Amino acid sequence: MFLNATLYAQITVFIIFALFTAKFVWPPIAKALDERAAKISEGLAEAERGRQSLSLAAKRSADTIREGKEKAAEVIAQAERRAEQIIEEAKVQARFEAEKVIASAKAEIEQETDRMRESLRSRVVDLAVAGAERILRREVDAKAHAGMLAEIQRDL
Repeated sequence: MFLNATLYAQITVFIIFALFTAKFVWPPIAKALDERAAKISEGLAEAERGRQSLSLAAKRSADTIREGKEKAAEVIAQAERRAEQIIEEAKVQARFEAEKVIASAKAEIEQETDRMRESLRSRVVDLAVAGAERILRREVDAKAHAGMLAEIQRDL
């Protein structure tokens, strides 16, 4: 009989222990487990948002790099256009300067030509005077004068 009373006592203590555990011990443990599960799910959600944010940041950085390359290409194209424009301006300026030099040279040649003409006129006058002197030194003869005049014309 003692065995049955002990068994009943153990069953009663076990039931009291189970009720005590179910009422006072199990709820905080279940609550802690639920909180831990919630934190884990929040962490996983944050990790997923982080991955999405990372992929978005990667896309943005790729877009920024692409835009930077496009802007760099545009700046290079503008620089090339400006260089071509500067070269064209330099060519125009060089043509203008060349035309000025050519005009100056032509004017100088024209002046030199005028000086030579004046020199030739002076020489012609000297030759005419010399011819007149020769004519006057010889006899006054129309045939002789005609020969002298022809000689003067050849000298001119």
